[in-house]
Amino acid sequence: MRKFLSNLVASQNFPFYVTAFLFVLLFAIGSVTFTGFFSLQVFLNLFIDNAPLIIVTVGITFTILSGFSGIDLSVGAVVSLSCMTLAVLMRDTTINPYVCMLIVLLIGIVVGLVNGALITYFRLQPFIVTLGTMFLCRGITAILSRDSVAIVNQEYSELAFTSFEFSDYFISLGAVIALFMVLTATVILRYTSFGRGVYAIGGNEQSARLMGLKVDSIRIKVYVISGFCAALGGITYSWIMLSGYTLHGLGMEMEAIASSVIGGTQLMGGVGFMPGTLLGVMIQGTILTIISFQGTLSAWWTKIVVGVLLCLFIVMQAIVTSHKSKLMNLNAEDSASKDR
Repeated sequence: MRKFLSNLVASQNFPFYVTAFLFVLLFAIGSVTFTGFFSLQVFLNLFIDNAPLIIVTVGITFTILSGFSGIDLSVGAVVSLSCMTLAVLMRDTTINPYVCMLIVLLIGIVVGLVNGALITYFRLQPFIVTLGTMFLCRGITAILSRDSVAIVNQEYSELAFTSFEFSDYFISLGAVIALFMVLTATVILRYTSFGRGVYAIGGNEQSARLMGLKVDSIRIKVYVISGFCAALGGITYSWIMLSGYTLHGLGMEMEAIASSVIGGTQLMGGVGFMPGTLLGVMIQGTILTIISFQGTLSAWWTKIVVGVLLCLFIVMQAIVTSHKSKLMNLNAEDSASKDR
């Protein structure tokens, strides 16, 4: 039994198991405590309410997995810029809403490309580069308008309220897109050479170069993906808010990083599981739902609990890494003794 537990802790999926157990536990607590909590619609609402954050967290996870202190602090600002761009374009022009969305996605790709190029070719720290683009995007958003700009386009509003109904339940278009992004990202990371390359450069960049991997190309693509996900998250966020505002998406980058780490992604890079990232967002959503059902607690308790969980998961990552090192040393010693 002791050996089984030791191997379980050392396995790459151990953080995911912990995250899944924590989500089930929180949902069970809510179900036992509050009448009506245990229902399919409440569960689906976790996806509906957190669709933008899920999409943004997918992009953030790619950057963390790629190593080199990978992070993208600009995603919240890109979400804000996306919402404002959509609102201004549909207010001041006659451009088709779908073309407006395409323009927004291109903006996200360009921001990601700039981040990736500066980090890759100039060997600048991702924290500083993406902090700079965060200020840039927030500034451009404020230049477009310091006031809230409502999105009143009829066609876009219909798209925002699109949902898929089955029996007595429904799920929004944004939630479907979020789940599709998680599924696509999971397949890319697990079954494509690019995905394996992301894990490889995150685990050991020098070894990846010696293996012949195109490290620079992979890293740029990672940040382009992050920029694209941020812009797509901005579109789904605009479907919820139906407005553009300079404070939209404020702090979303931190929520995305926390969700990714709670979902089992190691901050050092090279280790992570995309469904765990989804569960990380779901845990935040479940905590907020419990607080909503309770009725008297402040929503800020969500931040407090997430902060505590984040610290605990970082400590857990350190313990798991140390345990793996000990097992590797023990196995090496056993092999050496057998050879003698």
